[in-house]
Amino acid sequence: MTQTPTWLIANWKMNGDAPRVRSWAFAVNAALGAHSAHVKVVFCPPAVYITDAMAALPPNAQLALGAQNCHAASKGAHTGELSASMLLDAGCDYVILGHSERRAAGETDDQVHAKALTAMAAGLMPVICVGESLAEYEQKRTNAVLNAQLSLLEDLPRGGYLIAYEPIWAIGSGRTPSMTEINAAHSHIKSVLGSETAVLYGGSVNAANAGEILAQSQVAGALIGGASLEIESMCAMITSASTRGK
Repeated sequence: MTQTPTWLIANWKMNGDAPRVRSWAFAVNAALGAHSAHVKVVFCPPAVYITDAMAALPPNAQLALGAQNCHAASKGAHTGELSASMLLDAGCDYVILGHSERRAAGETDDQVHAKALTAMAAGLMPVICVGESLAEYEQKRTNAVLNAQLSLLEDLPRGGYLIAYEPIWAIGSGRTPSMTEINAAHSHIKSVLGSETAVLYGGSVNAANAGEILAQSQVAGALIGGASLEIESMCAMITSASTRGK
């Protein structure tokens, strides 16, 4: 029976430069090595450095590349935007959509859905982010918020996307939900989208807590922000992921 991989997605946000991207991609791909059968690592640097990451990788690289966003249109008069097909051409296989930082800037559920459809049609796998704010969490509205965000995704082809549950109040705050809360949220997402849906956790994941988070039965991996910037930290999380279930 083939083991389902554990996903680690490194979201560098607006950080890094070309030399750092190249050295990180080369080192993490090398570290992935023997762990590649159990761990799937996706590197999402700023879009201008995707080709730098690609250039640093050997032809048989295990490290996959992704982007942090794409436009819902396949082409046209959208100054400053990038289409899914452009990202594919640059070497990406994945794209993060609906991150809370983009939703905070005004991105809607409808726009996330439209982007997901375009990305999948182009051949990219979307990593679709969902999650509640601190006020919604304190009001015990987590499931209601998730239902609203997930409802438009039910028509997407099963298995063609990943979901990242990222409680907004945990991102960059150093706070994380309890393991019970994480499992409950992931289970709820699967109850809406199907039990086969791979649901990752995102929100202050780091080398110290990755092992415990990844050991949870409902967690298929992690979307990692600041802790993914350093090679040593990322490699430690790869090690944690590789021992999952052993």
